[in-house]
Amino acid sequence: MNAVQEANSGLSLLITSSEEFDRAMVEALPELLDRATQHTKRFLKETGQWVNDTTHEKLALRWGYELVERFIVCGRAEVPCRPLFLLESQIAKYFSQPQPLCYHPDLLSPLGRFLDGLASRAVVSRDALMALFYHVYGLRQGQVVRLLGFGSAESQRVYKNFERWRQTGWQRTLEEVGLDESDLTEIEENKRRDPEAFNLEGRRLLRILQAHYRKSEPDHYPCLSRERWQELFRQDFGHDYRVWHLAFCHECLAEVGRMRYDTVDSTTQIAMDLQIRPLHKTGVIGVLMGTRGGHGHHGTGRISQRVSTTTA
Repeated sequence: MNAVQEANSGLSLLITSSEEFDRAMVEALPELLDRATQHTKRFLKETGQWVNDTTHEKLALRWGYELVERFIVCGRAEVPCRPLFLLESQIAKYFSQPQPLCYHPDLLSPLGRFLDGLASRAVVSRDALMALFYHVYGLRQGQVVRLLGFGSAESQRVYKNFERWRQTGWQRTLEEVGLDESDLTEIEENKRRDPEAFNLEGRRLLRILQAHYRKSEPDHYPCLSRERWQELFRQDFGHDYRVWHLAFCHECLAEVGRMRYDTVDSTTQIAMDLQIRPLHKTGVIGVLMGTRGGHGHHGTGRISQRVSTTTA
């Protein structure tokens, strides 16, 4: 966008109310996305990470989506503002960080793009954040509820998160990262052919992603000792912290899993159990039937022997 186009853009005008900001975002979404995507391309080229191919075009577009989503979520709090200048400021600040993007060649593989898409969506979507527990560890709704120590009202919210993710969130994430059915088939075939190697690769990629995306929520970043986790659950506080941190920290999730599920064997760990497709609706019935015994387990197995305020 040149100087003349900027002058003619409604985004360069002063916005004085949250309602006006929301209307402007709806109308200007394509313009915002294009601008964020072009900034991403420029950054990748200047840092020697750009290749003229479809994969990198999709990469730039997905990061453009992420930048715009962060801008829309945070922008309302900056009213009154000039959206175009605010967007430029936030993008510049983002790219000025020591490691502004979780760019890694391995994340361009189908599995890497899938996991990266899930993690980036979870930053701005509670539906995706809850879905991480299933896609990474195979935990179903009832198991997630028990792990997080939620009451009745919050439990219902978790089930709604899973439902919305199944209906729209999962497909939307695939579209944003550029994955199609052939990519999903490739990932699933790799898992079927050598499950151990597949999960080892997934665990390696997850470390890269978790280390990056956890930094986007500084208040939820620090790990806690076992004693602090016990206090947090005993006094029933820090619900948002539980959701965010445990979804993005395997070590703490394993510790809390041992604590919450009364595992006698202290060496038992929550292990990765990557699920590519969303939990089928019949999984809800299975969990409900499995919890009638009273302890929230799915079937007879123990969980610990298995492996942001918006919606998707």
